[in-house]
Amino acid sequence: MNIYGVKFSEKGKIYYFTASGLNINNNVCVIVNTEKGLQYGKVVQKVAEQDIANFKDTLKEIVRTTTKEDYKKHLQNLKDADSSLKTAQKLARELSLDMRFLTASFTFGKKQLLFTFTADERVDFRELTRKLASIYRTRIELRQIGARDKACNVGGIGPCGRELCCSSFLTSLESVSMNMAKNQNLALNPSKINGCCGRLFCCLAYEDQAYLEAQKGLPSVGNVIHYENKKGKVISVDVLNRKIKLDCNNEIIEVDMNNESRQ
Repeated sequence: MNIYGVKFSEKGKIYYFTASGLNINNNVCVIVNTEKGLQYGKVVQKVAEQDIANFKDTLKEIVRTTTKEDYKKHLQNLKDADSSLKTAQKLARELSLDMRFLTASFTFGKKQLLFTFTADERVDFRELTRKLASIYRTRIELRQIGARDKACNVGGIGPCGRELCCSSFLTSLESVSMNMAKNQNLALNPSKINGCCGRLFCCLAYEDQAYLEAQKGLPSVGNVIHYENKKGKVISVDVLNRKIKLDCNNEIIEVDMNNESRQ
């Protein structure tokens, strides 16, 4: 049995499916069976044999690799979904609903139409759902998403000058805490540690373990230590370079912790 990672959109997360008797290369498009019905996706990863045992849950199956007819149908679904997005926004305005639609997508067999939207508050969209269902004759799902998910869909350039992590290579949005910013000795200023979405930088999460490892053996700011027969207070810690600054009776000393040991 082979297990493959499949994406349904370029910026979407990876879902895993089994394939009995199929050997599929990366970037090959497939039709998969999901709880919502058939879906059109692209294989982006084959799970190594030694890692298959880690997948204990029952996985859905890849039905087949796609044909030219499947591809044509997929393109038509994308076109119809784009049209439905404009219709949903128009109906929301008519119903005086403060909603901003971002994406719309049909399942491959058009058994479901999913919309994502943002709103400042909770929205009663039951009437809108009924109107959309009467137009498209399929099951309608409206999903309110947060600021981080919106940034992932819209994209942009971060303060580092690169494309946003969430819209370029991250496949899932991990929880980010203020402690992660503290671990990097960052100034807890929202303008310095928040991304385009107004939430904490995603990179704080995937860099956190590296900083925790680098901090081992380093004193914290405020600690009093001895260095070359002098007693000093730690006033600055450069975690990655493993350097600290000591205030020894108003004499500032820089100590390279790679070469020196605490006394």
